[in-house]
Amino acid sequence: MQPTLLILAAGMASRYGSMKQVQGFGPSGETIMDYSIYDAIRAGFGKVVFIIRKDFAEDFKAKFEPKLAGKIKTEYVYQEMDSYLGELKAPAERTKPWGTGHAVLCAKEVINEPFAVINADDFYGRDAFAKAADFLNNKCSEKQYAIIGYELAKTLSEHGTVSRGVCQVDDKNNLVSIKERTKIYKQDSDIVYEDEIGKHMVPSSSSVSMNFWCFHQNLFPFTEKLFIEFVKENNANIKSEFFIPLMAEDFMHNHGGHISVIPTSSKWFGVTYKEDAPVVKASVDRLVSSGEYPSSLWL
Repeated sequence: MQPTLLILAAGMASRYGSMKQVQGFGPSGETIMDYSIYDAIRAGFGKVVFIIRKDFAEDFKAKFEPKLAGKIKTEYVYQEMDSYLGELKAPAERTKPWGTGHAVLCAKEVINEPFAVINADDFYGRDAFAKAADFLNNKCSEKQYAIIGYELAKTLSEHGTVSRGVCQVDDKNNLVSIKERTKIYKQDSDIVYEDEIGKHMVPSSSSVSMNFWCFHQNLFPFTEKLFIEFVKENNANIKSEFFIPLMAEDFMHNHGGHISVIPTSSKWFGVTYKEDAPVVKASVDRLVSSGEYPSSLWL
C-alpha cells in the first residue's frame, strides 16, 4: 500500500496578507504545493489529501484537479471549528479552528495507511520526500513514527519571527521532546526565542520540525481522545492551539512509542512573510536551472 501525503492548507495566512498557498513561484506558475506533490509522486506516494477551508474549496479544486488528474489520487477535507468536538462547544468568540493537530485529526475518515504531514507553504525538497517514503514503506509501525529534521539556522526568515518545534534528540536519533517556540529570530550572532517570561537562547544547530511528520494510521484514535481532553482544559483560552507536537509527546510518553528524527540534505525555504516571496522564487529558479525540476511540472 502506497503512503499518503496530507497537506495542511487551511491557514488564514494572516501575516502574509493573501492566500499564499496558491501563489505561483515556479516558471510556469507552480505553487510551493506543486513542488511538494511532484516530489511526493516521484518518491512513491499514492494519494494526496488536502486540508482546506470550505469557502475556498471550489477555487482550490479548480486549480489542482486538472493538473493532478491521472497522476495521483486526491481527497479534500475541511477543518471546521466544531470538527471532532463531540458534545463540546467552541467559545463563541473563537475565530479560527484549533491548530495543526486538529487539522490532522480532521483527515481521520480518509486515511487508512501510513502517511506524511506537511505544510502547504513550506518547500521541503526532493531528499526529504524520498526519506519520508522510505520510512513509511519500510519502518513505520504502530510504535514507530518519524519526523524530518532541519537545522534551525537554515530555517529562519530575515523579515520577522518564526515558529518552530525545537527537538531534543538522544544518541540513537530518537526524539526525546519537542517544544513549540513561537517567536524565534536571529539577534546579532545568536538565535533567541521569546515567551511570556522573556528571551532565551537556542543553539543554531538544533534540529527543528518544519511540520514534516511521518505517522502510522493508528494515530487517529488516541489523538481524538487527546484533543477532547485539550479542549476541556483550554476552552477558555480562545487562542489555544492543539499543535502536532502535543500528539507526538503523548505518543511517546503514554503509548510507548518512538519517533525517529531523520536528517535531510534538502534545503528548506518557505513564505512566512510577503517579503520572503522573492527569495523563494529565486531559490526555485536555481533548482529548475540545475535540472532538479522541469520548467513545467505537469506537462
